[in-house]
Amino acid sequence: MMKVPASSNKHLADVNGAVQGRGGDWNGGMSDQPLMAASEPRDYPSPHSRLNQVMRLVWRLVWLLAYRPSPKAFHGWRRFLLRRFGAKIADDAYPHPSVKIWAPWNLEMGSLSCLGPYVDCYSVDRVVIGPRALVSQYSFLCTATHDYRVGTRPVVTSPIVIGERAWVAADAFIGPGVTIGEGAVVGARSSVYRTVEPWTVVVGNPARTVRTYDPDLRTRRRE
Repeated sequence: MMKVPASSNKHLADVNGAVQGRGGDWNGGMSDQPLMAASEPRDYPSPHSRLNQVMRLVWRLVWLLAYRPSPKAFHGWRRFLLRRFGAKIADDAYPHPSVKIWAPWNLEMGSLSCLGPYVDCYSVDRVVIGPRALVSQYSFLCTATHDYRVGTRPVVTSPIVIGERAWVAADAFIGPGVTIGEGAVVGARSSVYRTVEPWTVVVGNPARTVRTYDPDLRTRRRE
């Protein structure tokens, strides 16, 4: 089992609650007056350091020229490129060529894990893909949002963990701070804003549990 990183921002649960429509009104029960009274900022400086911006620019060029054009079977080449930018990639992990990775240095992929075609890995914070975990095509792993309660809406980040043997099905959205438990299944086009327990199946927006299953049942049946 992989160690789950703790959330890095105490406001994240409130922000995610608002996204799900569970936080009362869209101001989390607060009056609009403080926001209206606050003076508008003259600019919105980037929350990212100059080094971070430069590294992302270099990575973008490498992605365009060397990563994205690589044949599908060249997983080793793509693992090599990702490692050059600080990613922790197992020797038998499978990052597909069309995967978009915002910051490779925040990515960790375990043995036999897979980021499928056209996955958007918005790794402003850490993204951990456990051993044998699968993230299917067009899914969006989003580690950042904005604090809507502040006039400047500052960036709020928190890591995502996809547990061992978990499966995120096609076109799913995984929000900041979410952990998908071991063996859990996220149904196609579901939106997940809260932690998913191990060996459960969730579907919908927001995702809800529809069943649990025994990981040893199929093995016992074969015997």
